[in-house]
Amino acid sequence: MIAVIGLGYVGLPLGLQFARNGVSVVGLDVDAVKVDSINNCTSYIHHISSESIAEQVNAKRLSASTDFAMARQCNAIIICVPTPLNKNREPDISYILKTGESIAPNLSRGCLVVLESTTYPGTTDEDLRAVLEKGSGLLAGKDFHLAFSPEREDPGNPNSKVATIPKVVGGLTPQCLERAKELYQQAVERVVTVSSCRAAEATKLLENIFRSVNIALVNELKVVYGAMGIDIWEVIEAAKTKPFGFMPFYPGPGLGGHCIPIDPFYLTWKAREYGQSTRFIELAGEINTSMPQYVIRKLTEALNGARKPLNGSKILLVGLAYKANVDDDRESPGYILMDLLKEAGSEVSYFDPYVPVIRMTREHPHWAGTKSIQWSKECVSEFDAILLATAHANVNYVELVEWAKLVIDTRNATSQCLDLSKVVKA
Repeated sequence: MIAVIGLGYVGLPLGLQFARNGVSVVGLDVDAVKVDSINNCTSYIHHISSESIAEQVNAKRLSASTDFAMARQCNAIIICVPTPLNKNREPDISYILKTGESIAPNLSRGCLVVLESTTYPGTTDEDLRAVLEKGSGLLAGKDFHLAFSPEREDPGNPNSKVATIPKVVGGLTPQCLERAKELYQQAVERVVTVSSCRAAEATKLLENIFRSVNIALVNELKVVYGAMGIDIWEVIEAAKTKPFGFMPFYPGPGLGGHCIPIDPFYLTWKAREYGQSTRFIELAGEINTSMPQYVIRKLTEALNGARKPLNGSKILLVGLAYKANVDDDRESPGYILMDLLKEAGSEVSYFDPYVPVIRMTREHPHWAGTKSIQWSKECVSEFDAILLATAHANVNYVELVEWAKLVIDTRNATSQCLDLSKVVKA
């Protein structure tokens, strides 16, 4: 039996994949609602069906519990807990450490512990190792095995499957690495081994820093080209035709999700310990975090053109999830946009078919309980402007443009509409 700790967007798909391949899995989480949902065969993540959970629960291959003592029965424990930034934008690994403290008294000899949470190099072989050894009285690499394997999830992409995404693994010792490799070979088609836990941790950071930097580049070019009267989206489409040396990235109203807005700053923070600066990463962060303000400026200018002030205007944000076709609203730039609009005196509402009600969030608790408006001509036409932040595929953008007085499009979602006279790209 294996334990997967943290039943969110990473842990639940991973646990299901192991279960499908015949491995007995117990999911552990402090959230009793998630635990009850799994045991009752009900999904709480949009792209995971209740039927897929029921299949494994009914086959007795998947169960869930809030009792971390269950880890004592497992020969492998996989940790998939959040790693946010604190209010000073410094790494918060408290969830990892608390999880380590919870499982340490239940750690048996020969057990394998794998951390999947994205973090800075050294977390596994220093911080987590220390907590596990202190609480268990066992030695990592001798009495139990320790490894790191970064999660790789692409929510909303129907072609992205846990089984087919190569799994990077680094171990504390060669024996730890071999055990981790054997574990993941039960669930995924390809395991890629690296020399250490730190190399595996650095691999994940590189992947997301690469995306952050390139998104910052096209966000900056969006502003520059926009001042020149050039459409960045047209330019990207043309550049994509080059069959070598180019990879398309797309601008937006800011960064969202649990990876790209956060992970680069884990390395920035850790680099200071070694006297190293990360100017490229920090500049990319500055550009990306400035995008919501740029979008609000474009909205303000468009309203001024219609002789309407932002203060007192009714604004509808379309798309609150951080990414198209998912229900994940973590770190969504939509919340920042809504905050900026409210601070400016606007009356703010939102529409998102994937987020019917805003859940409690760490950084934006004041929006909790707010409900999405109904999609109708009567509702949409009431607003002075529509701010299109996330382009879900199941939204009718032709209707939106037809019904709206003004549309600020940050995702090029209205490009197929025939009449773009009311559309401003931002």
